[in-house]
Amino acid sequence: MSATLITDPGPGAFADRTVVMSGGSRGIGLAVAVALAERGANVVLLAKTDDPDPRLPGTIHTAVAEIDAAAGRKGAAVGVVGDLRSDDNIARLVSTAVERFGGIDVCVNNASVLSTIPTAEITMNRYDLTQQVNTRGTFALTKACLPHLERAEEGRVVTLSPPLNLSPDWLGRYPAYMLGKYGMSLLTMGFAAEFADLGIAANCLWPETTIATAAVQNLLGGDEATAHARSPQIMADAAAVLLAQPLSVTGRCFLDAELVRGAGVADLRPYGGAEPIDYDLFVDPPA
Repeated sequence: MSATLITDPGPGAFADRTVVMSGGSRGIGLAVAVALAERGANVVLLAKTDDPDPRLPGTIHTAVAEIDAAAGRKGAAVGVVGDLRSDDNIARLVSTAVERFGGIDVCVNNASVLSTIPTAEITMNRYDLTQQVNTRGTFALTKACLPHLERAEEGRVVTLSPPLNLSPDWLGRYPAYMLGKYGMSLLTMGFAAEFADLGIAANCLWPETTIATAAVQNLLGGDEATAHARSPQIMADAAAVLLAQPLSVTGRCFLDAELVRGAGVADLRPYGGAEPIDYDLFVDPPA
């Protein structure tokens, strides 16, 4: 069940705006894509899941169908099967968005590899994958979208990455993953500074708590972990609020709860999550 945003951008708020997203075939990315399509946006996804995976729900094709249904119009979403590590696949994603919808207004860096593995245990192949998808993927997709974001009336970059919490506890838990996620945040803050005179805002969005997704289910504790996690809907609503802000809001790292509370939602219980709620990686719980 979704909470109601008092300052929700509402139906049609993103009409004629085109969102390009890495990933998005399930979980938080799909929830964000659905929320933006419900408000009128076109969505173009790059994801690898062409065929069903027994370990994971959905494919890029089921995601497109769900986004179209939410938008109430066929063709609101386009899926491009490909790998974020491939520059050719990224170029195909961008050209598909431009050919189908005439431009790109929003770049969402959603795809990420979760590698909560200590230094002594992580393989170099896993380390390389983490950096290739998280940091390189964020840079490559944003760079490919940049010429079109410059031409957009209000160009936006949104990266799903955390505030830079430099507590030794977080720095030392799994440095490879920390580097990948903080690298995404640093890049986005860098984009905000670099693109300040181009009419492009760049911000990060991160969940305050764990989110009930397949990743949390499979990698962070199964049913017990998802029981204490909020619904992906809170990230979807937060993304809609963030994209409704003026371009002067840039270079910031937001938590989802901060945005929806700022939009007037005082009670977050409708987003789920049994007490005690589990706070997300890189987020310190209240004292």
